[in-house]
Amino acid sequence: MATTAFVNGAVFDGHAYLGRADVLVEDGRVVLVAPGGFETGASAPSSTSGSASAPSSTGGSEVVDLAGGLLSPGFTDAHCHPIQGGLERLRCDISEHSTREQYLAAIKSYADSHPDVSWVLGGGWSMPAFPGGTPTAADLDSVVPDRPAFLPNRDHHGAWVNSRALEVAGIDRDTPDPDDGRIERDADGRPTGTLHEGAMALVSRHAPAATGDDYYAGLLEGQRYLHSVGVTAWQDAIVGAYSGMDDPGATYVKAAANGDLRSHVVGALWWERSRGVEQVEELQARREALSGGRFQARAVKIMQDGVAENFTAAMLTPYLDIDGRVTDNLGHSFVEAGALVEAVRALDAAMFQVHVHAIGDRATRETLDAIEGLGMARHDRRPARRHHIAHIQVIHPDDVKRFAELGVAANAQALWACLEEQMSELTIPFLGAERSRWQYPFGDLHRSGAKLVMGSDWPVSTADPMQAMHVAVNRAAYGEEQGAFLPEQAIDLETAWAAYTSGSAWINRRDEIDGAGVLAPGAAADLVVLDRDPFARPAEEIGATAVVSSWIDGSVVYSVAG
Repeated sequence: MATTAFVNGAVFDGHAYLGRADVLVEDGRVVLVAPGGFETGASAPSSTSGSASAPSSTGGSEVVDLAGGLLSPGFTDAHCHPIQGGLERLRCDISEHSTREQYLAAIKSYADSHPDVSWVLGGGWSMPAFPGGTPTAADLDSVVPDRPAFLPNRDHHGAWVNSRALEVAGIDRDTPDPDDGRIERDADGRPTGTLHEGAMALVSRHAPAATGDDYYAGLLEGQRYLHSVGVTAWQDAIVGAYSGMDDPGATYVKAAANGDLRSHVVGALWWERSRGVEQVEELQARREALSGGRFQARAVKIMQDGVAENFTAAMLTPYLDIDGRVTDNLGHSFVEAGALVEAVRALDAAMFQVHVHAIGDRATRETLDAIEGLGMARHDRRPARRHHIAHIQVIHPDDVKRFAELGVAANAQALWACLEEQMSELTIPFLGAERSRWQYPFGDLHRSGAKLVMGSDWPVSTADPMQAMHVAVNRAAYGEEQGAFLPEQAIDLETAWAAYTSGSAWINRRDEIDGAGVLAPGAAADLVVLDRDPFARPAEEIGATAVVSSWIDGSVVYSVAG
């Protein structure tokens, strides 16, 4: 029986910080957590002896010296897109850069080194790098003049295209905006090179389709990257065709069958917003066909609105213009409120978890109203589907308490709750002072008793949980010289860590399956070893914490040592 002891460090058990403790793992399960450390001189432990001593490093046993670091349950990312992220890492990945000049240089380098690719694909640019958040085809033409280029931004609610891509798609001044998107135009109505929301499909449908091998390579690269930042399980927030991506369901099925999918994954099947409840039967069939092994398609994703930066997040009151004047733009509810009620009711009856994207206060209220229509109270005896609302950016104060009252989990992408350029230049001016104070109210949600879970939305932003938890605690990004953003909404490190471990494991029902997300006897040994103990250091240093190794079922899946 394989035995591993983790010694000489601190432990977070999924709910609380234990301080100095040792942990024993046997045959892929946690069998002992010993606060204060194993007793000296006792006999070697086994899963039945209850002894509290560390095994030797012989006879199939291993001792991992934490060297003053921290052992924790592996992080579960409750909202990410690993295949898309992996594909972008394998293509023209510009997500590590931050300025217009850097982006153009990186795109040129990629295009020059890949002369045989028919389209330049990839993405990862940030809106604040460009005036108004809208890059131009003319800039992209300067580095890719000879073939189409299609590069979604970090949030994947907009894309940067060159003139050749517009030409291939037949987009000109006479092309109407689609119902669910917008073509950025100049004063004369000519497309300028940025496509918002549904307008992206006007170009992406002409791009060469990724092959099955491409998607498989993307999944393996995405999984490798997630393991490198301590994420050992996740919920894929879109399993369906969207934003130029084909349905990745078959990729997960193949990887699960081949044993290449090391992590336990829940897939959120895509709700086609142009259709209604007639698709529920199809989704049930897909759940049955796709689920197996480490991949379970138990959730359904509804994108209720867009994002605030391009004015497509659904608001209760209108956006302001650049001069602070009230406009007539309330954003977009992609699913009409009445239809959302019907959809949520039908999905809940079909035993699906509902996972909703909601950025604006109206989108959040519409979703809460739909779930309230189920009659599901927090202490309802019926099996809870564990419905959750992701992003939770702008929440009207009257709706904060409803998360706890309705038993709806708040799925936070905490990295976004800081005063970076996108917030300062593209969000706050158009929301106005009062509504801007309603953003990312993690503190109020926690105090009200809401269930907090966390995810990254990678590749929209980094998948590194340490960076997200740094912001959750400090309301400022690690290493940035900026003031705290709404510091009254900060949460303590224990609360943030629990959200990213036991909380997100709960949203994936791992507590019922194998106990993952906590360090307790009998729990699956999905673990992360960190190079320091951030609980024993100043909060300003949380983001400096790095992963030493990641473990699934007691086996190493990533190690900084190689």
